[in-house]
Amino acid sequence: MSAMLLSVYQRVILRNAFWVLAVLLALVGWLGSYIPTLQLDASADALVLEGDESLAYYREISKRYGSEDFLLVTYQPKGDLFAPEQLQTLAELRDRLATLPNISNVTSILDVPLLESPRVSLSQVTAGEIPTLSTAPDINMDMVREELATSPIYKSLLTSTDGSTTAIQVNIKRDERYYDLLNQRDALRAKVASQSASAAEQAELDALETTFADYTAESHERQAELVALARDIVKDYRGDATVFLGGVPMIAVDMIAFVKSDLRVFGAGILLFIVALLTVIFRSLRWVLIPLSTCVLNVVFMLGLLSFLDWRLTVISANFVALLLIITLSVTIHLVVRYREYSAAQPDADQFSLVSQTTAIMAKPCLYTTLTTLVAFASLVVSGIRPVIDFGWMMTIGVVSALVLTFLVMPCAMMLMKRRNEKGSSDDSAAFTRYFAVATERFGRTVVVVSTALLLLSVWGITQLKVENRFIDYFHDTTEIYQGMETIDAELGGTIPLDIILDLPKKDPVAAKPAKPAEDDFGDFSTDFADDFGDDFGDDFGGGGAAQSEWFTVAGLQRIQSVHDYVDGLPETGKVLSLSTFYELMQIIMGNVDDLQLALAQRSLPESISSILIDPYMSAEVDQARISIRVKETSRTLNRNELLRDIEDHLVNELGFAPEQVHLTGMLVLYNNMLQSLFTSQIMTLSAVFVAILAMFMVLFRSLSLALIALAPNLLAAGAVLGGMGLAGIPLDMMTITIAAITVGIGVDNTIHYVHRFKQEFPADRNYMATMYRCHASIGKAMYYTSSIIIFGFSILALSNFTPSIYFGLLTGLAMLAALLGAMLLLPKLLLVIKPLGPESSQEKIVEGVVEANV
Repeated sequence: MSAMLLSVYQRVILRNAFWVLAVLLALVGWLGSYIPTLQLDASADALVLEGDESLAYYREISKRYGSEDFLLVTYQPKGDLFAPEQLQTLAELRDRLATLPNISNVTSILDVPLLESPRVSLSQVTAGEIPTLSTAPDINMDMVREELATSPIYKSLLTSTDGSTTAIQVNIKRDERYYDLLNQRDALRAKVASQSASAAEQAELDALETTFADYTAESHERQAELVALARDIVKDYRGDATVFLGGVPMIAVDMIAFVKSDLRVFGAGILLFIVALLTVIFRSLRWVLIPLSTCVLNVVFMLGLLSFLDWRLTVISANFVALLLIITLSVTIHLVVRYREYSAAQPDADQFSLVSQTTAIMAKPCLYTTLTTLVAFASLVVSGIRPVIDFGWMMTIGVVSALVLTFLVMPCAMMLMKRRNEKGSSDDSAAFTRYFAVATERFGRTVVVVSTALLLLSVWGITQLKVENRFIDYFHDTTEIYQGMETIDAELGGTIPLDIILDLPKKDPVAAKPAKPAEDDFGDFSTDFADDFGDDFGDDFGGGGAAQSEWFTVAGLQRIQSVHDYVDGLPETGKVLSLSTFYELMQIIMGNVDDLQLALAQRSLPESISSILIDPYMSAEVDQARISIRVKETSRTLNRNELLRDIEDHLVNELGFAPEQVHLTGMLVLYNNMLQSLFTSQIMTLSAVFVAILAMFMVLFRSLSLALIALAPNLLAAGAVLGGMGLAGIPLDMMTITIAAITVGIGVDNTIHYVHRFKQEFPADRNYMATMYRCHASIGKAMYYTSSIIIFGFSILALSNFTPSIYFGLLTGLAMLAALLGAMLLLPKLLLVIKPLGPESSQEKIVEGVVEANV
């Protein structure tokens, strides 16, 4: 600290320690009262790239072909699925699920119309005489099995191909209020982004953001209650069958539950680690309580601030508490170690003098470690992924609060305690850090060679990094999410939605428009058909009235069928639905059909049937057709980027569609865009971080050579974690993208403290070797303590149900070990070899030469 700032700090803070602590406790207590209102978010926005142009198109398509969310119950009895007792149990389960709140309808194999058991005629359809398993108990079960396994509508949708597993779809009423708020918000966001919004519209957007966030929280509470009730029903049937609950609402609810669990488990676990390790390290109650209290106060302060600002935690920021504890602890340990050194060296000094010296000497390195850590976390805000951006900002604020609160709470707490004798540098644990100094002296050349080899290996490993991963692998194989997704993928047609949108060319229509057909007795399909068929397939069926389109001709449908058949034949795809499905259904009922019959059918179909079989797959107003695909997320061969590229290439080069006709959309596209951005984002942001840290080092150390030396261990640590991921085949994802930034942000603290202490110690005798031993015995202890707590603390994350959290914990621990070894071995060796502080004194060189000669 400068003399003036130190004087102000002493007069205002240290001389009024009691009142400073009282005000701080009151402020933290007030903010802490907001913690119960802390909200968690697991929305689909967490899986998409912010500003992605595909997102706007996806929302446009979703609005055009609107649908309901749904829960999916997979049911695999131990006996024959089609046995009367199993069908009765299935009917009971269906009826109980139908009693859940906010449910529009429930669909099972008991309710769908059976068109080939035996094959029905057109007159039966128009008369409403279509059998179902519920209405025709004497139906031929062998024919039912065959139809459900081969029907273009039902196969791999309601039953598995072997007939052992079925699905019950529980359709949730569409929340129109939610979508109204979403559309209003998006429209205002677009205006603001284009800088065409007025001040009133900007204010309206701000208010709408809050309203939408609050309503989303209410919706999630209702969703969580629905999922809990569904689970209570489902568990009653697990004695005689294998039953899983699935669907996007359930995944969202469970992910938030994982976040809450991680916050509790990791926060409490790391607190226990901190207590245990501080007890072992310092063997003093005061040096356990003061650092621990400082860490807890900072966590309460930040969580309260986030709650007060209505800033919501996500899966990514589930590690926020753990990181905040560790970063705060790092600063506190450096203060404690330095205070104990002064106390041991100055047995007659009073408490005020010791605390003043400690804060004065540690202010500069702690400020710079905070700034470099802040830069590392701030680099995450350019990732383009909203949860990662929020995490970056949260940690940036948290790092600043850690510095400020530590320099307020700890010194004031020490001022209120009586001075006592400290062991300081005579602490027994100093002997261990001395081994690093001995290793540097004796095996320095080996350290440099091994470090160089590791750096080269890391560079090669970084070239092997990949971003392709399976969403299902985010969860432990014992979780219901994993088991449900695995069953749906293997038996019921896939989980991840992908849409192919085909636009009709303006000047080259698929076929000439058919002449307006005359009215005849083609007739209407009965309303009973609609009632039985229902809104059976959630996202696969729904929409408004159909209008005539040139896609709705034999030639148009055959082109759609060519696309349908191609994607249906890909190993990564499951269930495919399109207008081709309706075309096949018409051929089953009527045999060969022509354009006239199709036109009559389109005109004659009632709204309830069109909304099921036609409207979800065609928009005549914009001359557009939609093919709905479900991709098998569990496929080991799935490469999303290659799959999308291959589909687009085949449609353009093999099937003759113009590039502007073909659009791919859906959550698979958005998720793939996010993944593809990770590698470039990681490399670019890390490069910017290292440039910024190098600049800070030059300002702090006033030497380019010293700045480059200090940067080397951090380059090695970041390279080790990224290269290790590449070599081990661990993909980049939303969690692992943050590891390198965290490694640099926390690991750089060691080099700053070490070099800063080295510069202070070197003038005493201008002997690099002696200075190294002194630094290892002093600041080296603090570096060793903090790194040990980080390494062991993050190992707790291995207990998570969320696989990226496990990777995050283990890889961060590995990275911090590499950073510690780099700071204790490579950094001092580079200082000894390069001698950035100038030549050693002549007298010391002579003594050194005599010693070497004697040896």
